[in-house]
Order: sequence, then C-alpha cells, then structure tokens
Amino acid sequence: MPRYRLQVAYDGTDFHGWQRQVRSDGTELRTVQSVLQNAVRKTIREPSSVVGASRTDSGVHAVGQVAAFSSDRVFPIEKMARALTSRLPEDVQVTHAEIVADDFDPIKTARSKCYRYDFACGQPPDVWPPLFDRHVVFRTAYDLDPSLMAEAGIRFIGEHDFAGVAQKHHGRDNTIRTIYACTITRPSPRRVRLEVVGSGFLYNMVRIIAGTLLEAGRGRIPVERVDEILSTQNRRLAGQTLPPQGLCLRWIHYGDDPLPRGFPEKRPDDLSERDDPDGSVTPAEEMSP
Repeated sequence: MPRYRLQVAYDGTDFHGWQRQVRSDGTELRTVQSVLQNAVRKTIREPSSVVGASRTDSGVHAVGQVAAFSSDRVFPIEKMARALTSRLPEDVQVTHAEIVADDFDPIKTARSKCYRYDFACGQPPDVWPPLFDRHVVFRTAYDLDPSLMAEAGIRFIGEHDFAGVAQKHHGRDNTIRTIYACTITRPSPRRVRLEVVGSGFLYNMVRIIAGTLLEAGRGRIPVERVDEILSTQNRRLAGQTLPPQGLCLRWIHYGDDPLPRGFPEKRPDDLSERDDPDGSVTPAEEMSP
C-alpha cells in the first residue's frame, strides 16, 4: 500500500485551523485537513485519512505543512500535486508530493520546525496600516527596536521548560523543548520579522514569544525578563498572545539529524528542500503568503 507525503501551503484566514472539527450536529467546520481529505478522496477515489505534522490554529498560515496518507491505489506521483490542487479551494495548494516509507509519520518523525512572525510598525500619517497583505502580518502602532528584540530572543535558545510561554491549557505532560534559533531581522524599514526554529512547540508558544519580544522591542520590559520567564515558568511575566495572522509555518525537517544541512550558517528561513538531498526540508520561499 503506497504512502504519500504532501507539502501543503495555505492561507489560514478563512480556516478554523488545520485539524478536522465536527460540530455537535454532525456538520464540519472549515479546516485545512477536512478540505484536503476531501480532495484526496476525490483524486484516489477511495476514503483515506490524511495526517498533518502541525496542528496550526485558526488564522495561521503555512507554506511548509507536511501531510501524509496511504492508499490501495497506485497514483502517478508526478501528477499527484497538480491533481490534488485542482480539487482544492483557491486558498490551499499541494506544492509537492512523493512516495515515502510505509511507516512514515509526519508528526513523530519530525525533527525540527521553523515558524515566522511578521510585524508591521508605525501609524499614520508616517505609515499607513497594511492593506493588501493585512491578513499575513500583525500591525502595531509602536516603533520597535530590533536590537532589543534580538537580544531578548537569543535568551530563548537552548533546552528549557517553556511552560511560561504557553497557554495554560496546552494539553502536554512535558513542556521541555529545544529552541535552535530565534532571530530578528528587518526586511524593510517598517517591518520586523521573527523566525523561530525548534524541536517542537507548545500551544501558542510562538505567538507568546512574539508578544514577549514585542514588549522588549517597545522597551516595556528588560531583555533579562526572558531569563525570569524560563526559570519560573510564570506565564504572567510574558507578553500577550499575539493574533494568528502574522504567523506562518515555514518548514519542517525530517532526517537523521535534528537540523537541516546548512543550519545555522544559513538564516532559518533561507533553507529549502534543495539544500538537503533527502528532501527533508520543505521549500520556504516559493509560495510565501
């Protein structure tokens, strides 16, 4: 029975997240998993369960989600991505497909992930709010100091108990995670970009890290606050949970090593599938929202 691995990109604006959700009356909310599963059923002409690597929340975007399903039917792999995309709504695309080992599990075998959070800074008349990309960036009226944000972000790197930057009801017994990179860049004069690479993430963890760095960038908290958050696991010391629209899942790495080849010499968001001969990192730039 062939097993297929998919690379999925989507605009999360009009979705209730990745994971399939059924109401009490039996109707379904619009989720990425649901529409993708329907497209798979129509394409291979048999029911099949689609499993995704990351359960992104409502409003969160992705260019590097990884999903997998198995089928009794052998489908021409070179046509799979195009066939599935033709049966998907315009806010979802399957950008790559390949046949993998029968035991491939996109959740359990993932070694690291990269998320990005984009900020738009300033207010009229100097800077007008984002218009055409307003669904993929978080707007703040405040000027942010990227150097302070970067100094605070570095303190998240390493293996820590990240309970202090997770929602209270995160549903995990173990809150120990490893952050490999937490970088701040300025892609344009009024934009600030956070990129976080980690072994895994707790519920709302990246959005709370982003909210904490926002406060550091405004000068409202000292950069040393991060050390206190990590040592005490006190959620009240961290920043707010920022809205989902600025967040995007960039890539997921699979393989023998915990990180893709070229890391950390290359910036987290510059890594692509073509950098790794086993295709363990999904492309990050081809379909950026």
